[in-house]
Amino acid sequence: MKDSTEENASPIVKKGAAVPPYMKAVSGSLGGIVEACCLQPIDVIKTRLQLDRVGTYKGIIHCGKTVSQTEGVRALWKGLTPFATHLTLKYSLRMGSNAVFQGPFKDSETGHISNRGRLMAGFGAGVLEALAIVTPFEVVKIRLQQQKGLSPELFKYKGPIHCARIIVREEGLFGLWAGAAPTVMRNGTNQAAMFTAKNAFDVVLWKKHEGDGKALQPWQSMISGFLAGTAGPMCTGPFDVVKTRLMAQTREGGGGLKYKGMIHAIRTIYAEEGLRALWKGLLPRLMRIPPGQAIMWAVADQITGLYEKRYMHNAPL
Repeated sequence: MKDSTEENASPIVKKGAAVPPYMKAVSGSLGGIVEACCLQPIDVIKTRLQLDRVGTYKGIIHCGKTVSQTEGVRALWKGLTPFATHLTLKYSLRMGSNAVFQGPFKDSETGHISNRGRLMAGFGAGVLEALAIVTPFEVVKIRLQQQKGLSPELFKYKGPIHCARIIVREEGLFGLWAGAAPTVMRNGTNQAAMFTAKNAFDVVLWKKHEGDGKALQPWQSMISGFLAGTAGPMCTGPFDVVKTRLMAQTREGGGGLKYKGMIHAIRTIYAEEGLRALWKGLLPRLMRIPPGQAIMWAVADQITGLYEKRYMHNAPL
């Protein structure tokens, strides 16, 4: 028989233990792949609604039906390759860099990090991902998604690589970074809120602290991730609309650009379309981002949870 003290013993936590950044990066990249495949249609609908200036689409359902009927069901997965690649790289960089940025804010003895530290690390991770990955990938994705019709041979852009080449040739290398300013503001704010909220919900709902060796069930991670992903879209709606408009505009025909920058775009959209236009596509964003975070965290938490159990805790003596 086992000694009762052995049965009741708690795992021995290694002092200062933390999941290393590379494991956070791996967990995020795998979560991004699963999320992209599940939620691409909602992203396509969101983009079409944000680019609709004349009321072609009456809402989310009507937009989805119209795209399917006029362009085929596969059109709802337009831009999947850059979107999946983008999410995989983005989450890898986001999760890994956030872990790195948290380092200076952690207590050297306990490994504890304050909410202020989480906000700063999250904002830094959001800014880095916006500049390094999100902006160029979203420019290509949006250019592909805005193409309409049933005849691909008539499309200006034949695919992600061809699209990137055309943009660089016609608009210069920095054409791939159109809309960088609102993207930085959107992603920085989103990640600052998301990482802080996710940790808070894990603690409040499930008594889960990073490094404690407790692996959340997938459904628990999905609830925390979903709740953490709701605040950002409502706060950053104008940045997302402006980002989409700036990324979609081109210099075809030798004409000038309608929007000169982030502030000019906000003012123009407000003057021409009203205040509500700055939150166009909010509902599909809420249909995509919180479920997306739920899916991503369900995958990521399982990977980091297994790492914690296997490498960060010793069996009881």
